[in-house]
Amino acid sequence: MTGLYFSGTGNTKHCVEEFVRYFDSKNQTVSIETPNIDNILANEDVIILGHPTCFSNAPKIVRDYIKNHTEIFAAKKVFIIVTMGLFSGDGAGCSARILRKCGAEIIGGLHLRMPDCIGDNKMLKKTLEENKSLVKQADIKIQSAAKQLKEGKPFKEGLNLFYHIAGLFGQRLWFYGKSLSYKDKPDINVKKCTGCGLCVKNCPMKNIEKREETIIHKKRCTMCYRCVNNCPARALTILGKKIYEQCLFEKYK
Repeated sequence: MTGLYFSGTGNTKHCVEEFVRYFDSKNQTVSIETPNIDNILANEDVIILGHPTCFSNAPKIVRDYIKNHTEIFAAKKVFIIVTMGLFSGDGAGCSARILRKCGAEIIGGLHLRMPDCIGDNKMLKKTLEENKSLVKQADIKIQSAAKQLKEGKPFKEGLNLFYHIAGLFGQRLWFYGKSLSYKDKPDINVKKCTGCGLCVKNCPMKNIEKREETIIHKKRCTMCYRCVNNCPARALTILGKKIYEQCLFEKYK
């Protein structure tokens, strides 16, 4: 068993690591950004795939990764873990449908509420203690779900028709364009930007580039919020116009 994840600010990475560790502390977890990942996963029978949800959909970077690595998932058993700030609907089902086309067998799904990572919108903001409580509750649910999988009775959240309808009508129909393609983002406040280059280093899409003293983007944002939440000058935004909190998992341990 290997854990495979995409994580914007650390929430999903933590959840996949905790789940995989339950089975064997020697099991490894790797990011989809890891070089030569085909070699790592080639001999694995079971993959625990984790990703956040984006408007009740899998992030574009995750959907593209699965489609571009069909051979990795063919004939594999895949358990899907999805993290969310509030609502997912069929978050696991979105990636499950693509994986089945690759020949994967979906053995279960788990939805976990974690601290919100959208730092430029105050709608889902919680206190530090509330976010720490969310992490503790998620850890308890992870242990329960891992135990159930070990006993052959896996959680199957996000995988049936009810979840599909909830995800479709709860968010995806209304915000379909938000996750259909990469976005023309982030917005960069050049007056605040110090040119430190952290956003360039952290972007999983290589979307942000430093040219002389100017930071620019190349219209390939997957809305993971790494740049927003790691910028020391709070100079970047994606959906909002103001930074209310920089949300990184390390704060909530």
